[in-house]
Amino acid sequence: MTMINVPASAGVSPDSTANVDQTRGLTSDEVHRRLEKFGSNAMPDTTLHPLRMAIEKFWAPVPWMLEAAIVLELVLGKYVEAAIIAVLLVFNAALGLIQESRAEATLAALKSRLALNASVRRDGAWKIVAAAELVPGDLVKLSLGGVVAADVRLTSGEVLLDQSMLTGESIPIEAGAGKETYAGALVRRGEAMAEVMATGSRTKFGHTAELVRTAHVISTQQKTVLRVVRNLAGFNGIIIVMLVAYAWLLKMPLAEIIPLVLTGVLGSIPVALPATFTLASALGAQALAKEGVLPTRLSAVDEAATMNVLCADKTGTLTQNALSVTTVHPMPGFDEAHVLTLAALASSEGGQDPVDGAIRAAAASKAVSDAPKLIKFTAFDPAKKMSEATATDATGSQQTIVKGAFAVVIGLVQPSASATAAAQELEAKGFRVLAVAAGLPHAMKLVGLIALSDPPRADSAALITELHQLGVRAVMVTGDAAATAAIVAKAVGLGGAVCPPGPIPDAVHPEQFAVFAGVLPEDKYKLVKAFQKSGHTVGMCGDGANDAPALRQAQMGIAVSTATDVAKSAAGMVLTMPGLAGIVAAVKEGRIIYQRILTYTLNSIIKKIVTVLLLVVGLIMTGHAILTPLLMVIIMIAGDFLAMSLTTDHVRPSSMPNAWNIGKLTMAGVVMACCELAFCSGILAVGKFEMGLRIDALRTLAFIALVFGSQAIIYAIRQHRHLWGSRPSLWLVASSVVDILIASTLAIGGLAMAPLPIAVVATTLAAAIAFAVILDLVKLPTFSRLKIA
Repeated sequence: MTMINVPASAGVSPDSTANVDQTRGLTSDEVHRRLEKFGSNAMPDTTLHPLRMAIEKFWAPVPWMLEAAIVLELVLGKYVEAAIIAVLLVFNAALGLIQESRAEATLAALKSRLALNASVRRDGAWKIVAAAELVPGDLVKLSLGGVVAADVRLTSGEVLLDQSMLTGESIPIEAGAGKETYAGALVRRGEAMAEVMATGSRTKFGHTAELVRTAHVISTQQKTVLRVVRNLAGFNGIIIVMLVAYAWLLKMPLAEIIPLVLTGVLGSIPVALPATFTLASALGAQALAKEGVLPTRLSAVDEAATMNVLCADKTGTLTQNALSVTTVHPMPGFDEAHVLTLAALASSEGGQDPVDGAIRAAAASKAVSDAPKLIKFTAFDPAKKMSEATATDATGSQQTIVKGAFAVVIGLVQPSASATAAAQELEAKGFRVLAVAAGLPHAMKLVGLIALSDPPRADSAALITELHQLGVRAVMVTGDAAATAAIVAKAVGLGGAVCPPGPIPDAVHPEQFAVFAGVLPEDKYKLVKAFQKSGHTVGMCGDGANDAPALRQAQMGIAVSTATDVAKSAAGMVLTMPGLAGIVAAVKEGRIIYQRILTYTLNSIIKKIVTVLLLVVGLIMTGHAILTPLLMVIIMIAGDFLAMSLTTDHVRPSSMPNAWNIGKLTMAGVVMACCELAFCSGILAVGKFEMGLRIDALRTLAFIALVFGSQAIIYAIRQHRHLWGSRPSLWLVASSVVDILIASTLAIGGLAMAPLPIAVVATTLAAAIAFAVILDLVKLPTFSRLKIA
């Protein structure tokens, strides 16, 4: 009877894998005991019930204000208006639900990759059991085509393991006794026995899934909407309280005060702001798709504008992800062409080995006329760490050719101090070094050394420079050795220090280092959080399932073109082509989207402030509410939603990363709102004191003054230069025409309001055009002083 003692892995107690009978496996009683102790080999289901997820979407500042408005409308018996607001509420909630489903999709992708069944020895017999029933200490069989069901340590046999789903590395690894592998790996060749070391949430897979579930960063959209609502609620809330107090002093009846309050509340809600963020991002996503970038999370399009740090993966992003022969070092009596020719004979033809493919390609470019003729080829043997060939030369003499690790091949030939020094020098540069020897089996000579590397992409240096010009600090994050990473970093223009090996410091800043080498995938998550803690907006490249937590945590998670499904699901953007070109395109498009959303947000702040202030002016001027809830709903629908056409406007993106400063934006909004208030108050004063209009007609006049004044605001603030500096988009012009036509038709026709003469409406529109020109002169110093860009 064979017994083994294996040290426990993380999350497994020392006695859980000790004294396992290799001939019989665990007993049924022991399995039952361990199932109770460690739980099933499955990730816990933490998915929220869909109903609960839906209810949570109605519990936030914007929904609260809409819900309060619905209640007030119902109290007043305004059922149509209440229904319209309810539709807006449901629309915004649906958008939030769609975005939240991304994390659940990532977890679902992780779970779908795990094995469903496993072959396990228990009570002395082999059984097929559900993978969820495995426990630490179980003896399992790994067979061709099977998926590893838990974290295991091989006890016998040899297998070729494809761990690309977990690590993103496309080259399978050889594994024998003593080697650990993880849940989700695929057996490509061979058969082996293994002992289960960890199950369920204690596995590497489970740890990754837990990090994905808990990884969370509040998006710019969420923070912006919350701050806008907070500022508007604070400012307009005070005004509404003062409004009610003044109405009370005027001894207005309660039946008039309640509609006044309702109008003020409706006027304070930036109802279309969340939808505008979504629409602008969706349009940006369509533009990026044409550039080979597929956003999987719309908020990532917004974040691209504010990203100021990019953690770039080395392999496949900065490099070609393809081995090539970099240097050939021939020994005396040989030249580069003959070294490559002999090495090619000892390389597989048409196989999937990237090393052999690179050597055969290099040899084909330097063909020789006296190449030996291949007789027999023996493929690479992981145990011997070399491949072998038998060939005959031009004289008919037979010789053996070997190609493999330098440490192995040098043992077959006469020791050479110069060859050892050359190999060490090449390895110090980060190259993969192979040695080639040829001759009779017992009298072989060292032919030369071949250094291979994954060379930088031709466009990497130029794109790194462009990112720097755009204000984005690029750092390399790789699992490769520091020497290799430093060489590539220098080649692509990443100047700076290399972070010392070891755990990632908690207080690290991207300005400290240009290269983070030897980084474990789980450390990428720590690195992203450390950068975010120091106030940076982070973009992270990744390809493997264990990159998923970092991709999920980063404001802009980027799955490279070779990424696994899990990484793509966790990321906010997926590149369909290798290199940094897609990331540069995302940054530029993100800044265009930012400018469009910035204009809409400022416009929304101005409109919400001026609406409530106009209620105050109207109450003082007339002693009545100058706007009714119905007029306010019409303004919300026609104004707020038609103004969403700003998401298509022609804008000039900034040259540096953008940053939302809602405080300064609100101050600019107050200044511009005071200007529009002066315009609307002037129109009202003319209507009351010059024209002698009654209260119903004055309400209509206030309505068209607000609508026309808001159009003037849009064209004045849509860019930071003079309003005639660039041509507006066709959709913006069309929406303005529709908004003006709707307001004019309702006012002239007396629909839902008292009618006004066409001359009054036309004169008000002309005044609004003049107001836009005056407002443009106020905007320039205001934007400059508050540094709004």
